[in-house]
Amino acid sequence: MTDNADHRSQGLVQILSNIGSPNILLIGDFMLDKYVWGEVKRISQEAPIPVLNVTSEEVRPGGAGSVANNLAHLGANIYCYGAIGNDNEGKQLLENLNGIGVETDGIVQVSDRPTTVKVRMMGHLQSAGKGIQQLLRIDYEKADDIEEEAQDKIINKINARVPHVDIILISDMNKGVLSGRVLETVIRSGKDHKVPVIVDPRLSNDYTIYKGATAITPNRFETKLSTGIKITDVKSMQSAGRKLLDESSLEYVIITADKDGMFLCCNDGSCDLIPTVPKDVYDVSGAGDMVLSVFGFVVGSGNSFQNAAMIANIAAGIEVGKIGAVPVSKSEMLSELMGGSNPLYTKIKVLDELEEILNKHRGNNERIVFTNGCFDILHIGHIEYLKYSRQQGDILVIGLNTDSSVREQKGDTRPFVSEDERARLISALEDINYVVLFDELTPEKLIRRIKPDILVKGEDWKEKGVVGREFVESYGGKVILAPFVKDSSTTDIVQRILERNSKPR
Repeated sequence: MTDNADHRSQGLVQILSNIGSPNILLIGDFMLDKYVWGEVKRISQEAPIPVLNVTSEEVRPGGAGSVANNLAHLGANIYCYGAIGNDNEGKQLLENLNGIGVETDGIVQVSDRPTTVKVRMMGHLQSAGKGIQQLLRIDYEKADDIEEEAQDKIINKINARVPHVDIILISDMNKGVLSGRVLETVIRSGKDHKVPVIVDPRLSNDYTIYKGATAITPNRFETKLSTGIKITDVKSMQSAGRKLLDESSLEYVIITADKDGMFLCCNDGSCDLIPTVPKDVYDVSGAGDMVLSVFGFVVGSGNSFQNAAMIANIAAGIEVGKIGAVPVSKSEMLSELMGGSNPLYTKIKVLDELEEILNKHRGNNERIVFTNGCFDILHIGHIEYLKYSRQQGDILVIGLNTDSSVREQKGDTRPFVSEDERARLISALEDINYVVLFDELTPEKLIRRIKPDILVKGEDWKEKGVVGREFVESYGGKVILAPFVKDSSTTDIVQRILERNSKPR
C-alpha cells in the first residue's frame, strides 16, 4: 500500500469509528422480497427443470426497503416515503420496516395496486447445502405512476420533513412512485433547504429527470444506456461521467463498475477511480442498494463524497459476498479496512455494535472488563498490563485513542504508530476480546456507554484520579489498579533508540 493510500485508509478508520446518526429522508419503491430456500436433488419428470424441495421461507424489505434496512443497521434515523398496496403483503412490509425502527408514516397505502413482491427460489445444488443458486424469480407488480391523490400526500409529507433532515436518498426502481412531478418536487425541495440529494437511478436512456440532484449512482450498464458510451476503461468513465454531469446539472456522478471498482466524477473536473478488492462473488443483488445506503450515511454525517465513495466501495465488496440483500455492519467495514479477511481483526468494533455484543455477554453472566490507552509502541509493560486486566473478568474491552486524541495528549510528534496499526496489534493479542477506538481526550463517554463491571487502570493513576471511577462505582462496579512495570514505556524506548543512534559507531 502506498503512503497516500495508507493515509486515506487511516482517515476512513477514524470516520467509521466516530460517525454519528444522520437523519435521512428516503423516498422510492418499497417492495417485499421473499426467499424460498430448498434443496435440488432431481430433475422434474414433467419438464427439464429442477425440482426444489422447500425447507424454509424468509421475507425481507426490498427495493427502497433494502436501503432502509441497511441504514437502520448502520444506526441512521430513517424517514420513509413511498406507496404500497392495501394488502397483506403491504401490511407485512410495514411490520417488517417498523420492526427495524424506521419511520413509515410517509408510506401511503393505495387500494388500486398490489404491493410489489419479488419471490426468489433459492436452491442448494448439493446435499451438503453448498452451491446456493437463484433458480427463478417471480415478480408481482404494477409499475404505472401512482394516482395524483397519492402523489399529493407523499409530496406534502416530504415538504414538511425536508427542513429537518441531513440528506435525501432516492431509490428509483421505476415502479410508479417517482413520477416526474414527485422527482422534481423532492429535488427542488432539497436544493431550497441545502440538503444533498443522492439518486440510485432507474434503467433509462434519459437521466435529465434527475436534473439538479446532487449526485447519481448508476452502474456500468445503466451508464451505457443513459449516455451511449460503453464503459471499458477510465477514459470512457470520464467521458460518460462528464456527460451526465453536464446534461443533468449534477455535482457528482458515481459509476459503480463491478470488478473495476467505483468511479467518482465531480463537477470541478476532478475524477477518481477507486479500485475494488478482489472478492468471491456469491450474489450481486443488493450491491446498488448498499452503495446508496453507505453514501447517504457517510455524506449525511458530514463527510466528503470522496471519503463516502471509498467506504461505499468497501461495503459493496462485502455485500456481494453475501446471499441476497443483507445489511453490512460498520464493524465489517472497519475490519476490512484494517485487515481484510483476517479473523483477528473482527475484534475491532464500532461502539453501537459493541454495546449490543456486550449485552449478550452480560446475558451469559460474563463480567466485562474495560481499560484504555494509546498503546503507541507495544512493549512488555503493555503485555503484562493487558494480561493482568484480562484476569479480572471474562471479557476484556480495550478503548484505543485515535491519532488525533493521542496528538492532543502527547503533542504533534505522536503517535509513532497509526491508529489502524495499533488496533491491529492489540487485536492480535490472545487476551483481548474487543477493541474500540475513541476520539475524545478521556474515555469518560466510552465508559458510560460500555458500563463495564470492572475498570482497570495502572497504579500510576492512583494520585491523578481514575477517569470514570465515580460512574462505575455508582452501579456497583469495581475499579482496580494494575501493578506498574518499571522502566517500560514508549518514551523510554524512544529515548534509548535516540541515545544509541547518537553515539559514534
